Amino acid sequence: MTTRETCAQIPARLLAWYDEHARALPWRSAPGEPPADPYRVWLSEIMLQQTTVAAVKPYFDAFTTRWPTVEALAAAPQEDVMAAWAGLGYYSRARNLVKAAGVVAERGGFPDTEEGLRALPGVGAYTAAAIAAIAFGRRAVVVDANVERVVARLFAIDTPLPGARAAIREGADLITPDERSGDFAQAMMDLGSRICTPRAPNCDACPLAGDCAAREHDPERLPVKAAKKTKPVRQGRAYWIEREGAVWLVRRAPQGMLGGMRALPDDGWSAAGDGSGDPPVDGAWEEAGVVRHTFTHFVIELTVLRLESAQESGLAQGEWWPVERIDEAGLPTLFAKAARLAIAARERLL
Repeated sequence: MTTRETCAQIPARLLAWYDEHARALPWRSAPGEPPADPYRVWLSEIMLQQTTVAAVKPYFDAFTTRWPTVEALAAAPQEDVMAAWAGLGYYSRARNLVKAAGVVAERGGFPDTEEGLRALPGVGAYTAAAIAAIAFGRRAVVVDANVERVVARLFAIDTPLPGARAAIREGADLITPDERSGDFAQAMMDLGSRICTPRAPNCDACPLAGDCAAREHDPERLPVKAAKKTKPVRQGRAYWIEREGAVWLVRRAPQGMLGGMRALPDDGWSAAGDGSGDPPVDGAWEEAGVVRHTFTHFVIELTVLRLESAQESGLAQGEWWPVERIDEAGLPTLFAKAARLAIAARERLL
């Protein structure tokens, strides 16, 4: 699996498999059909960053129903988009989504080259390549985690990540065709997702098994991943302040972790350190439980405290939100977990 002649045979084999086995996804065109709407391709690629297809599907359907075009999304208030994004995580993606939609709407459409796409907020090298190939039929070398795994095994690249990425990209470039580049990119993704899986790859069903340099030498060991670093554990507190069936919510600062999202007040915890433990107002606080949540670079253990019948005086800027409609507040996952704890403690007292 090293010669250019062998590499040249890969696209035809893989595309024949894809024509028969392609996943039906709401942001895709069927194999061989004209490219999908660039808006849907772009939106799906942003949503799929560090998120699974299963998790993205309902969000994608909700977004495209509510905002069916990039112009509609560009006109949407950012707080509405952030609330609709709640639960997908990595909230800077949602902020950049709004910014990029504005740029695209103003210029009258999406750029159709990798260079032009990379200029959009939140669009990196991989995403630009994916959109260029899938939405515009450009030849682009598209390497996500699935493709990375397939190529590492095809070429038996055993250098540990991230050092292997240059060689993996070179291998992907060797097998990327000039024609049907969008279908080829999606075929590689499907192959990695369904056949060349991280654990127990189904080599017998793989259309590229005969070309795979790692097949006879434990393909599951590739790609070689660097040892995971232990994440620091931070301690913080979140405060459920309730009055007459409503809870006090604040809007987090636009920049920084969970920026621009509605949330419960907290004690200032961050990736860099623990919270102060100081409540926003004095009162007879009761502990409702502890939420543990993993972020990219750290873990937070968040103690949830409740206070009944608080007055608004002394509270930072915020709003009273009906407890019965808390699911509509668009709380990020961490604070949604905290809210469920507080509500469970509240119901035990009723």
